[in-house]
Amino acid sequence: MDVQKAIRARRSIRKYSPREISEYKLTKVLEAMRLAPSAKNLQPWKFIIINNEEIKRKLIPACRGQAFVAEAPIIVAGCALLNEAWGGMGGYMSSYPIDLAIAIDHLTLIATEEGLGTCWIGAFDEGEVKKILKVPEGVRVVALTPLGYPLSKKHTLTPRKALTEIICYNEYS
Repeated sequence: MDVQKAIRARRSIRKYSPREISEYKLTKVLEAMRLAPSAKNLQPWKFIIINNEEIKRKLIPACRGQAFVAEAPIIVAGCALLNEAWGGMGGYMSSYPIDLAIAIDHLTLIATEEGLGTCWIGAFDEGEVKKILKVPEGVRVVALTPLGYPLSKKHTLTPRKALTEIICYNEYS
């Protein structure tokens, strides 16, 4: 599958098969995150691969009761190492939210290519997730995503705005 095809095929999956992911496919997905670009190539991240059923169940309440998160064989937690992120992005923010977003996006696209599903989880109690996963101070949990085979192969296309609605040339209009 080419990148354009993966971008068009990617969907947020909320129903997963319990089927295990092969080590080969998992490594391919993890490698995509590792190769993601980051500000000044600092790679200010660590990824926690959660495949323990008890830990996955504990994460459900921390994910605002979204039980589907634990249905997938794996949950990936993208963590930002605050002391390693570049703090000078325009003088007003750190690079880590963007760095982690790029890495997780790489994961979602390669997962799609490999027939796997993901769903970016933004609604979670970071403090509770940090406790469950034993994440230390100075590290932020930026994103969670289940990773597994979709239960169904039929996925609805979600509407997207037309280019004419979102693109401006030379100035905001």
